[in-house]
Amino acid sequence: MGETTNDSDRRVGRRALLVGGAAAALGTAVLARDELARLWWRTPGVEKPRKEGEVDFGGARWVAASSANWRRADRPDDFGIDRVIIHVTQGSFKSAVKVFQDPGHGAAAHYIVGKDGRITQMIRELDVAFHAGNREFNERSVGIEHEGFVDRPQDFTDAMYEASARLTARICARYDISIDREHIIGHVEVPGTDHTDPGPHWDWDRYIPLVRDAAKRDAERSADPSTGPSNGATAASRSVPAAERDA
Repeated sequence: MGETTNDSDRRVGRRALLVGGAAAALGTAVLARDELARLWWRTPGVEKPRKEGEVDFGGARWVAASSANWRRADRPDDFGIDRVIIHVTQGSFKSAVKVFQDPGHGAAAHYIVGKDGRITQMIRELDVAFHAGNREFNERSVGIEHEGFVDRPQDFTDAMYEASARLTARICARYDISIDREHIIGHVEVPGTDHTDPGPHWDWDRYIPLVRDAAKRDAERSADPSTGPSNGATAASRSVPAAERDA
C-alpha cells in the first residue's frame, strides 16, 4: 500500500509551493527591472553626463577617434562589460591614432598603448568601439591596442606590458571583471574574427600575473590612502590641451 499523507504534510507542500512561487516571481521581477533599466538607457536622448576630453584612466591622454568608428552608449547600464580584448596595431603608435581618426576606416579601439608605455584613450568606455569584428563582443568589451607587429617579439616591451597591465587592472576593477584568460582575451579569440593578434609572441603567462599584481597594488592603495596614487591608479578623469595630444 502507498504511504498516507496527513493534512500537515499537505500544508507543508502548499507552503513550499507558495514560497517557491514567490521566489520565482521575485527573480522574474528583478530580471524585468534590470531589463527595464537597460531599455531606459537605450532610449534615444537619454544619456549620462559627459565632458569633452575626459578620460577613464588617469594615466591616459585623450585624442578623439572619428565618430564613425564607434557608437554612443551608456555602458555598463545599457550593455554590461565583461571582457577586455587585447589587440596589436600592426603599425606604429602614430599610424594607429591616425587610422582611428579616419571616418573611412570603420574601426577603432578604446585605448592604444605604446612601446614606451604611453597610453592614449580615443573612445570613452561608456561607448561601443568597433574593434572586435563582432557586435556582441563590441558591446560587452573594452578594446586595447598595442603598438607593434605580431611577428616582432621585440615590440612587446617591459614598459608596454606594465602600462597595459595597470590599465587592464583598472578596467577589471571598474566593472568587476575576473582577471583570467576567459575574460581577458586576444582579438584572435573573438568568434567570427579573421584577425590573428596579439599573436604567438604576446606573453599571456607574463601578462595575466602583471594584471593581478597591478590590481593588488591598487587594492592596497585604496585600503591605505596615505600611500598615494601612482600613474594610472586613479580613475579620475582629466583633459589634455590639444598641443599635448598625440596626433
